[in-house]
Amino acid sequence: MRIFGKGRHRPSASWRQATDRAFTLIGDGRYEDAGALLTRAADLEPWLSESWFNLALLHKFRHDWEQARAAGLRAVALLDRETGAPDWWNVGIAATALQDWPLARRAWQAYGLRVPGGATESGEPVGMDLGSAAVRLSPEGEAEVVWGRRLDPARIEVLSIPLPSSGRRWGEVVLHDGVPHGERTTSAGHAYPVFDEIELWAPSPVPTWVVLLEAATEADRDALEQLAADAGFAAEDWSSSVRLLCRMCSESRMPSDEGDGEHLDPHDHSEPGHPGPLGHRTDGQLWVPERECGVAAPASLVRGLLDGWVADSPDSRDWRDLEEVC
Repeated sequence: MRIFGKGRHRPSASWRQATDRAFTLIGDGRYEDAGALLTRAADLEPWLSESWFNLALLHKFRHDWEQARAAGLRAVALLDRETGAPDWWNVGIAATALQDWPLARRAWQAYGLRVPGGATESGEPVGMDLGSAAVRLSPEGEAEVVWGRRLDPARIEVLSIPLPSSGRRWGEVVLHDGVPHGERTTSAGHAYPVFDEIELWAPSPVPTWVVLLEAATEADRDALEQLAADAGFAAEDWSSSVRLLCRMCSESRMPSDEGDGEHLDPHDHSEPGHPGPLGHRTDGQLWVPERECGVAAPASLVRGLLDGWVADSPDSRDWRDLEEVC
């Protein structure tokens, strides 16, 4: 729908004051008070797409997806350009949260993204081939950045094994925001965006375990990770993969494999005795056989997986203290 006959104009001073105050309140977490001001702004300037975009944004922060969809549709109806407007992206996020797949496809296409014709019986977009990305779980709390596979512009399937403090599991799908906060780079020069989680979209039935390994070499550790992957699940050496970063470092452009090699990473805020590359170094020795490992596998499989790993090389491998943590 497009509305004609309304020329663009500068919003009134009252509109600007109400909007500015509303976003100050949003920054303080006072969503109800901000909503009253943004509703007043929309009453003052109902023909302004920004009025409805701002309301849609507020409802997204509140995870009120029905209201976010309604306000977002009013915003896009007033747009004066065909593609690329962030209004459409917000509509896409709300539609994805609600599993309104026809609207989600329409939103991504209106934004300018290619959506393949194939879809599931429900109409869910598939095959968008957006590659890998990182997602920051619990961005307002004890944030953790993990790796995942982008299913579409608003969802990531978590492929790392999150720490139990995140409350998330391997294989879960999280809804994420559209604007990246930070990047992770690889030694090959590839850069991957870091998106902030909005909420859990689909839970995983696979529990997370922590176990202490005795792995004489990196190859022994790698063998467990490969064994778990071959079984359709995952194992991750948290001793090597976890870095403690301050917020500023986490939201910047960071190498994803810093901490390896002979040079200490100045951005790693780990401490001796705690998870992270710095916490597992010793003088003159880069490999410590005792490893804290996360395993994502069903209860019926996890012990057999670990025993099979030991059986393949009993002189260089062992495990103890297995515990389900999430």
